[in-house]
Amino acid sequence: MNHDTNNHIQVTLCREEEAHIICNMYPYYLYDLSEIWERQPNSQGIFDEEQYATLHQQSDAFLIWWRHPGVLYPWIIRVNGVPAGFALIATPPYIPDGSQAQYYLNEFFVMRPFRGQGVAQQAAIHVFDQYRGDWELQTNASSRNHHTQSFWNNILSQYTKDQYSKREITDEDQQQLLSYCFNNQQKNE
Repeated sequence: MNHDTNNHIQVTLCREEEAHIICNMYPYYLYDLSEIWERQPNSQGIFDEEQYATLHQQSDAFLIWWRHPGVLYPWIIRVNGVPAGFALIATPPYIPDGSQAQYYLNEFFVMRPFRGQGVAQQAAIHVFDQYRGDWELQTNASSRNHHTQSFWNNILSQYTKDQYSKREITDEDQQQLLSYCFNNQQKNE
């Protein structure tokens, strides 16, 4: 997909032989989230709730995304051939408890050098268009996460023509989240 004359943006399902590319970007994602969630690294210096001793151990656990084709969908985002981010889409049973979604945007990340260029917007829309039905995504509800909340409000407003819902929820860890839900079944191609 190419929506910008300066950048060629490509969003494709990530094959298992390329899993290491998303695994390489994942620590940057968790590092970015640490500011929003006010989290520190674990005792081994890794940003993760688990006590992984190495990034290799973290990557091994992350490989679940390539173990359940047709249920879990790891997408890689490239700009001019360079890995720029990822989108991880889950379907039942790998969605949050209580969610009625058919598709859940589990993780979405664009690396800093590619932000502010429309890459994230184009990638999100491309991924949403691949799966038709009931969607949900969640993000931190605090004011520290204003930028991300604004991003999703703008994208979903445009994508759904304001036909989405947003509500504050509390997850199983008692964290405040914003839950965004929409249905794109009838969306025009």
